[in-house]
Amino acid sequence: METYSFLRELADSWFMLAMLCFFVGMIIWVLAGNSNSYRDTAESIFRHDDAPAADGLHHGAVSGKEARK
Repeated sequence: METYSFLRELADSWFMLAMLCFFVGMIIWVLAGNSNSYRDTAESIFRHDDAPAADGLHHGAVSGKEARK
């Protein structure tokens, strides 16, 4: 029974260490991400403050690059 207890404690501690490494890795990945792409996505709803956005289904629609100007 002592071997089982030792292996159980070993598995619990290593799994906890793996979860901690995963958690810290996720935090680093989010904080070190490409902020320019996130900023562009976050500000996309404010691109047409003066006029409504053109509907892509009708004629006269502008492309994404033209809308950013």
